[in-house]
Amino acid sequence: MHEMLRSHPQIFMPELKAPRFLAQDLHPSAQMPPDSPMPGTMAEYLELFAPGQAGQRVGEASESYLTSRVAAAEIAQLAPDARIVAILREPASFLRSLHLQYIESQVESENDLRRALALEDARRRGQSIPRQAYWPRVLLYSEHVRYAEQLRRYHAVLPREQVLVLIYDDFRADNAGTMRQVLRFLGVDETAPLALLSANPTVRVRSPRLHELMHDVAVGRGPLARYAKAPLKALAPRRLRRGALRAARSRVVYAPPRPAEERTIAELRSRYKQEVVELSEYLGRDLVQLWGYDRVA
Repeated sequence: MHEMLRSHPQIFMPELKAPRFLAQDLHPSAQMPPDSPMPGTMAEYLELFAPGQAGQRVGEASESYLTSRVAAAEIAQLAPDARIVAILREPASFLRSLHLQYIESQVESENDLRRALALEDARRRGQSIPRQAYWPRVLLYSEHVRYAEQLRRYHAVLPREQVLVLIYDDFRADNAGTMRQVLRFLGVDETAPLALLSANPTVRVRSPRLHELMHDVAVGRGPLARYAKAPLKALAPRRLRRGALRAARSRVVYAPPRPAEERTIAELRSRYKQEVVELSEYLGRDLVQLWGYDRVA
């Protein structure tokens, strides 16, 4: 959706898809790594939108603004007329996808989903935190699927008509129709042509060690990585270097995800059934049946 909205002439969204600046409880600026592209001050955050043209709507796509306990109030204070688009996905499939994403981005070091979920209590105590997890609170997986609680935070500070709640299944089933709905909600031309596409496919990391080495080469960390990166810098411009590293990752490091372990998914669905029931009641839509939770004990 981020990529499709960026293609609309009346909308400006920065190249940095998820600045996460307004979720300081999850991503405090004080803990940002030195080479982070994330904005550390309000001035740096607002500068992201400076290239926008007069009359354009500006926005960004920080997924952690739903999980954050402070982002809703920060957004309402910064832009009281803000429009919020929230896309909710069936909890078990979402957490599996999130876990794979965190492994890919090296936020998570535990490759087994069940073991990663079991580490949540230890991580609340500051234990078993991966080296690259600068913001360990995002590894509290259960916090990501408290959907009704998340929506209440937005409805408490913004009028309901400024919050559009979408269900991921609808977006996948009717990509174009859902996008027109979003454009109407944003008050821009819904007839403008959009490039309908699928971005950010879920992948599996073949080798964590190789993945870490490729990341170190990309950022020039460590003596071996700096030695490997120096010739690349001399021989190729930055854009081509990035393209070469992305191509290497996609061909060598990443692979299609394996089928989900049925036992783990069943446990997740049982654990989060009450969340789905609560969300169904809150939205007035039967997500219990849509997501198959009517068959969950």
